[in-house]
Amino acid sequence: MITKSDKNQARVKRHLRVRKKIEGTTERPRLNIFRSEKHMYAQVIDDVKGVTIAAASTLDKELKMENGGNVEAARQVGALIAKRAKEKGIDKVVFDRGGYLYHGRVQALADAAREAGLEF
Repeated sequence: MITKSDKNQARVKRHLRVRKKIEGTTERPRLNIFRSEKHMYAQVIDDVKGVTIAAASTLDKELKMENGGNVEAARQVGALIAKRAKEKGIDKVVFDRGGYLYHGRVQALADAAREAGLEF
């Protein structure tokens, strides 16, 4: 039987493999996501300086979510992270899906960020 721990270890391995190839720069920072069972988190990160430029999650007071673990919540987080990145003058990012499959909540967040003006 496969446990949550086994699945998370496999995800971490995939994420590390992807991170070897993806790096956020000052001109094109990395849009990183983290998905838990109840919430969705997104950060725009400059790996050269080692700083987080913008962040958004379902826990933000601006969103006021009852359930942060669904596709609609992910869409709202995607739109919010795009808005905050645009306010900081960022319109191009490198998408880091965090080892998750590009499906469901991950895809919804990415699509919403694109619609709000971020270019991947």
